[in-house]
Amino acid sequence: MKVPILKQGNLLIASIQSALSDDDLTELREELTRMVGEKRAKGVIIEVATLDVIDSFATRTLRSIAHMARLRGADTVIVGIRPEVAFSMVQLGLSLAGIHTALDLDDGMELLRKLRERPES
Repeated sequence: MKVPILKQGNLLIASIQSALSDDDLTELREELTRMVGEKRAKGVIIEVATLDVIDSFATRTLRSIAHMARLRGADTVIVGIRPEVAFSMVQLGLSLAGIHTALDLDDGMELLRKLRERPES
């Protein structure tokens, strides 16, 4: 299943609209990593509000997308993690530690704006 990736200004927004296979997640990682450079994106938002489950492979893939995008100069925010999904992830010991998260798309865009304004260290 292809995940739509929208370019808005210097942001890429990937909206996951249904459960993805491991192959689909791998394809998303490769596509987003490529597009960060091609579109000169400074931020990536991955919206996961429709997902009922985020398993260990999906968690690792989301972390790797964020790390790869950062290495290419873009910050990443995961938005829309549902309460029951967050609960399950904690129960299973799955973590997005070090990855920015936000409640929804608006909050994610605001967080990216603030991250871009921070002084470089």
